[in-house]
Amino acid sequence: MKFNRLTLLSPTALFLLLFVAGAAAAFGQDTASQTHSVPNGERMDKFRGVVIKRAADTFTMSPTMGGEQTVVLLTPSTEVKSHKRGVFRGSKAYEGSYILRGLRLEVDGVGNPEGQLVAEKVRFDEQDLRTAQALKSTVDPMEAELREKLRVQQAEQERLAGQIEETQAIATSAKADAAAAQASANKAQYTADTANNRINGLDDFDPIKTVTVLFKTGSSNLGPQGKATIDEAAAWVKTQNTKGWVIAVVGYADSTGNTARNRDLSDRRTQSVIYYIVTKYNLPMQRFVQPFGAGQTGSAEENASSAGRAKNRRVDIKLMVNKGIANQVAQPSGQQ
Repeated sequence: MKFNRLTLLSPTALFLLLFVAGAAAAFGQDTASQTHSVPNGERMDKFRGVVIKRAADTFTMSPTMGGEQTVVLLTPSTEVKSHKRGVFRGSKAYEGSYILRGLRLEVDGVGNPEGQLVAEKVRFDEQDLRTAQALKSTVDPMEAELREKLRVQQAEQERLAGQIEETQAIATSAKADAAAAQASANKAQYTADTANNRINGLDDFDPIKTVTVLFKTGSSNLGPQGKATIDEAAAWVKTQNTKGWVIAVVGYADSTGNTARNRDLSDRRTQSVIYYIVTKYNLPMQRFVQPFGAGQTGSAEENASSAGRAKNRRVDIKLMVNKGIANQVAQPSGQQ
């Protein structure tokens, strides 16, 4: 059963929903009281909403802008499919990694002791999936830019806070001056903490390392050199504390050929890399955050030269860690 589109959010409203949800986390607002706890054993069928947060094994969905949020747990047995498209066309199966922020969907499942909805079936429209993918390509660069601006702001606030503390130490002999300096220091610290909360709340993951696998012209076959690159990275990963780690795999193409062909080629390159990692290293599919073929967008080099085009025929494997447990995980060496 498909959504009644009269009651659903437009793509613009979806963007605003993601922005508001991110802003709430950024300003440190308590959203726990807005989360709906599903009673253990209670069944919920055709529970509909919009994904506003994505983690490795769970996602949070909201039925409306002001509705209570529900945490949905994905398991290896969760069936993820698109809605049927008419009498003679069936639904299409997808991996759980295609569940993105901004995706409108419906869930059948049962509550567990933690108050989560354990998903048995997840259904969505393919048009809504394309909208969510487009939103991701728009929102992610904006968030990255804002994170950098807030990082600079936080550094400046820390510098100012240090100056205020020094002034306070010098002015301890004067009670009135010391009180004024302390008030200023408290205000600066509050601003710095606010900036820090914004940075931490902008996204669910922190980058750890990016591994680039190159491909030949027009090919999606993972050659010996590409496998060696992945094997080398896998050997490094085995030396790390990988608690909370997830992987984003994004494929690219050079400017040779038309846009549709390049998008399909980059998607097939992405799937080749994922297949190799899963079959050789037995990595669960739910650890992949967003497999995606970006085509000729996001070029690493100019396409005017053969050397530049060679660097654009690639797949980027981005290793990331969940921010919720980042403080419990030691920073790995070789981070980039």
